[in-house]
Amino acid sequence: MVQDYLRSGGTERQSCTLANAFAEAGHQVMLLTFRPGGPLSVLPSNRVLRQVLQTSDLGWDWFAPGLIGAARRFDPDAVLCMGRMANCFGWLLSARLPKAAVVATLRTGKSLPWLFRRTLRRARHVVANSHETRERVLAAGQATPERVSVIHNSLVFAPSPPPPNRNALRRERGVPDDAVLLLWVGMFRPEKNHQECLDLVARLPAGLPWHFWLVGDGPTKDRLIRWTESHRLSARIQFLGFQPNPTALYPLADLAVMTSRSESLSNFLIEAHAHGLPSLAYAASGVAECGGTVVPMGDQQAFLGALEKRVADPAFRRQESARVRQFALDAFSPEKQTRAYLDLFQRLLAPSP
Repeated sequence: MVQDYLRSGGTERQSCTLANAFAEAGHQVMLLTFRPGGPLSVLPSNRVLRQVLQTSDLGWDWFAPGLIGAARRFDPDAVLCMGRMANCFGWLLSARLPKAAVVATLRTGKSLPWLFRRTLRRARHVVANSHETRERVLAAGQATPERVSVIHNSLVFAPSPPPPNRNALRRERGVPDDAVLLLWVGMFRPEKNHQECLDLVARLPAGLPWHFWLVGDGPTKDRLIRWTESHRLSARIQFLGFQPNPTALYPLADLAVMTSRSESLSNFLIEAHAHGLPSLAYAASGVAECGGTVVPMGDQQAFLGALEKRVADPAFRRQESARVRQFALDAFSPEKQTRAYLDLFQRLLAPSP
């Protein structure tokens, strides 16, 4: 498995989860990263072999010295490229390791670098993590239908039950018992469009009691904190920082919200739904497949109207809670994802008839 850096993103969590699952199933697994360290570097189990290409962290996600030599020494049957930078090297791995089944993955809604597009054409197979993403690849002529499969992301964390002292834990962070607590977990990047979500939440009617927790880190966070302070909303909008395991926060919340412009399949929404959190999100690519409520991209009036209804109507939230929980547990089980990848590798490595 190839990943540039174990930062705190959803793809990186999936990389660690899959590596551990493959090793647990009895396979020899190497997780090869370009950069050392990273917030998630503690997640791979001791059954997973690790190799890092940069001797010290240069901060360069694209720099992979000795990649081909390291891959040849491991002599893999299959290579799974995870993330944008790893997939930019997939075409080279395909050329230099002709016996290996090199599998590209498409887990982003952002535009793709030309080397990534080259990999989509050269890899033995491509895995998209949503049907919408697969259709986008096919429409662009970057792969043929028989070479593209859909394997949804899985739940990374088992759902946490609601704590018996739920209200007390919320009060410790300044959330009154009658407030509806909104939650968004994810990296702070421009394409995530957090600012629009803050703008919309701030426009809720004055009489509705709401609080908003934003979890994660990234380049846009400081600007959003300044905006919150300038609008005198710091008592209601809190930035909780990066959480290695955010599952304790999900049972404390009432509604998941997201206005991201670029997705492929949202790990955050999958986790929220598994905890019984109803959700409201813009219809970025693949988001509808998570099972929650979506509104057209950029339709602020539709989003605000749906948000107001959910904040004001606890009975509706309870109804949605049961529905999305069952959907997530059925559709995104880790066992289903692991089995789908292992079945794909076996199929790609089977002798030609």
